[in-house]
Parts: sequence; structure tokens; C-alpha cells
Amino acid sequence: MEILITSFALLTLVVIAILIGTRGRPMRFFTAFGDTLWRMWTNRGPLVLIGLSVFLVLGLLFLFYATPGSRIYPEQPIPFSHQLHAGVKAIDCYYCHSYVGRSINPGLPPVEKCLHCHNYIIANHPQILKEHNYYNTNTPTPWVKVYKVAEHVLFNHQRHIKKEIACEACHGEVRQMDRLQGKRFYMGFCIQCHREKKVNLDCWLACHS
Repeated sequence: MEILITSFALLTLVVIAILIGTRGRPMRFFTAFGDTLWRMWTNRGPLVLIGLSVFLVLGLLFLFYATPGSRIYPEQPIPFSHQLHAGVKAIDCYYCHSYVGRSINPGLPPVEKCLHCHNYIIANHPQILKEHNYYNTNTPTPWVKVYKVAEHVLFNHQRHIKKEIACEACHGEVRQMDRLQGKRFYMGFCIQCHREKKVNLDCWLACHS
């Protein structure tokens, strides 16, 4: 949708530029190209402003969607590496996200579960000592949400896990990620998946109930 809106905006700017350059007679852009260039030159002030606007719009879109920083996503209070835990150590996703198969939400691991291993493994590492501090002060680890859906959408993890939908289908190859890249899920993504698997596409029964 963002690409469609952006393309429409740029096309509109091009049409406006042609209309200004031809003084309301766009066909002259094709039939009298030399004259068109001259008239565009005489109106170079407004056209320069339009060009700068296009440049700024493209620049903002690049900064928002395409820069490396926009793909890193939030820094967590403790730098947890999925590549190390789920990839190298091959810890099952369900061990930490223990509610995913029996609840709407997957659940986040309590600090006690982290210390189940790290009471013995690199127990004096500064980041593990932070976990001990959370435990000693009875404070849940303030993990930052990465994967997001709209508030009016109900995504049932239990239902999808029972249908044997792999975690990677939505979350990507987390076993290859240190800091999760995250994702904001849009309607088209869900509809495409439902169509491919020939499952329920009813608005209220599927997602909006």
C-alpha cells in the first residue's frame, strides 16, 4: 500500500510539473518538445521547488524504510541472541515461549527461566548480573515488543501452532538473527497465507473477533 501511495504521489508531481511547464497544455510536451523545454526553463523556479519536494519525499522514504538502522529494530534491555540460543545451542522455541501452543499469546520467558541456565553458565557476566537484579527486585525483564499487529486484529498463536504453521513463516529465520529485525504485519500478508493454505477468510471468524 505504501508503494502504491508513493507511486501515485510521484506521478501527481510529474503531471503538475508538465502542466506548469506547458502552461496548461500538456500535449505540447510531446508535439513541441523544444518549446516545452523553453517554457519549463522560464518556469524553472516552481519546477525547482517541485524537484526539491520529490527529493525530500524520496529521502524521507529511504530513511524510514530502507536504511540499515530501520531494519535493526529495538535494543533490548539485555542483548539476547536468538542466533546463539535457538541456532547454535538449538534451544527449542517452546522452551522460552512456553504458552505459544496453548494460548493466544506466545508468552515471554520469566526471569527465573533465564536463570535456570545462567545460574551456572557465565553467571558473573555483567548482563547476567542484570538478570539477577531483576530477579532479586521481583521485576519482570522489560523486553521491548518487536512483532506488531494492528490493535483490531486478533492473532491466535495456539490455533496456528496446532495447524503446524512453522514459527519461521511469520517471524523469519530467527535462528540466524542476533537482535530481532521484527516486523509489522499487514492484512495482505495474512490473506495471502490463508489463500495459499485454503483456510478461513471470513473477516470476523478469522481475524477480527
